[in-house]
Amino acid sequence: SEMCIRDRVSVDGQVLAQSRRAVALFESGLPVRWYLPREDVAAGLNDSDTVTHCPYKGEAHYFSVDVADGQDLIWYYAEPRPEVGAIAGRLCFWNDRVELEIED
Repeated sequence: SEMCIRDRVSVDGQVLAQSRRAVALFESGLPVRWYLPREDVAAGLNDSDTVTHCPYKGEAHYFSVDVADGQDLIWYYAEPRPEVGAIAGRLCFWNDRVELEIED
């Protein structure tokens, strides 16, 4: 379902993304994950060598962001499984590594 992230995703007060077009993904036992259009992410993205596989979503690739000391902060699914096709190409931030301001 499409929800709003009000104004920002930030790290230490530095805004990394602003979007009103985030897609929420709900999975059992996990926090809600918010997938943003790439053009709504202002942070400079650095390709990471990290690749993971989720049986539900498919193969994930990662980006690091300079302001986060080079740690992987964002992942995306270029070609997710059809049942989660709405997240294709969208970027998701680690909830516990950024501040999310979610619109009620």
